[in-house]
Amino acid sequence: MAIVTDQNEKETFVQNSGVTYKVIDDAAETLSLGQTIEGFTYLDKKGTPVFTREIPEVRIGHYGWGEVVEVRRNLGVFVNVQWKDKDLVVSLDDLPNEGHLWPKKGDQLYLTVRIDEKDRIWGELAQEEDFVAISKTGTKEEHNSDVNGHAFLLKKSGTYFFTEDHYIGFVHPSEREREPRLGEHISGRIIGVREDGVYYVSLLPRAYEVLDEDAAMLLEVLRRSSDQRFPFNDKSDPQAIKNQFGISKGQFKRALGRLMKQRLITQDENGTQLVDETSDES
Repeated sequence: MAIVTDQNEKETFVQNSGVTYKVIDDAAETLSLGQTIEGFTYLDKKGTPVFTREIPEVRIGHYGWGEVVEVRRNLGVFVNVQWKDKDLVVSLDDLPNEGHLWPKKGDQLYLTVRIDEKDRIWGELAQEEDFVAISKTGTKEEHNSDVNGHAFLLKKSGTYFFTEDHYIGFVHPSEREREPRLGEHISGRIIGVREDGVYYVSLLPRAYEVLDEDAAMLLEVLRRSSDQRFPFNDKSDPQAIKNQFGISKGQFKRALGRLMKQRLITQDENGTQLVDETSDES
C-alpha cells in the first residue's frame, strides 16, 4: 500500500514506510493526491525507487519465465522478466561451471526473486521440485510424439527440460549429439515414460530422417506394400532393379545397407521385409 504524495505535469510520486517512489504506470495521471493504492516496488537499473500497479509474474515467492538478454562472464546472465527498466541477474554462482553450458541471449529461464544480505536483488532459478510441483504426469499414449521445451537442470546422468505442455522430459547422454545449455530450447521425441511420469526423450533424429533419397524411397515402397515387402534383395538382377526402382544395383545395395543398419528391414532369399515399426521402443 502506498499514498500519493506529490504530482506534477510529468510525474507522480507515492510514499510507503517513509520511502518515496516514482509511479511508472502509463495511467499515473489518473491518480489524485492522498489516494491509497496497491502495487509493486523495486529499484530500476539507475537505482531509482519506482512503483507500479501492474504486479509482475516474477517476484518474491512467485516464479515465471524470463528471457536472457545479456551475458557477463564476470557476473552472470541478465534476464528480462517484464519489469520496466530492470533486468534480473542470475549470479554466475548459480550457473554451470562449464561456460559453454551457460544460457545464451534468447534462452528462457524459470526463476523467482532473491534479496541478499546487502539488499541486492537477484534472479533465483527454480529447482527441480518447483518444476515437479507444476508438471503434468506423462502417459504411454504419447510415445513417439514430438515435444519442445527448455532445459532447466543439467546433470551427469542427463538433461531435464520442461515442455511447452507442462511435462518434464529427461534426455540421457546417449540420446543426444551434444549437451544442451541451461535454458536452451530443445526439440525431441518421446521414447518412454518413467514410473513418476517423467518422459524419456530422444534428441536424435528418427531413423528415416537420416536416410538418403534412395533409402527413403525404398522404405516408402515397403510401407505402401500390402505385405510390407518386395521380392528384391542385394542378390537380385541389376536390370530388374533398374526397371522396378529406377536406380542402379550399386545404389540399391547401398540403400538396403542403410536400412539394415537402422534396423528398419530384414532380407531373406525371397526379398526384403519391413520391420514392424510399432514394436520399436527407441
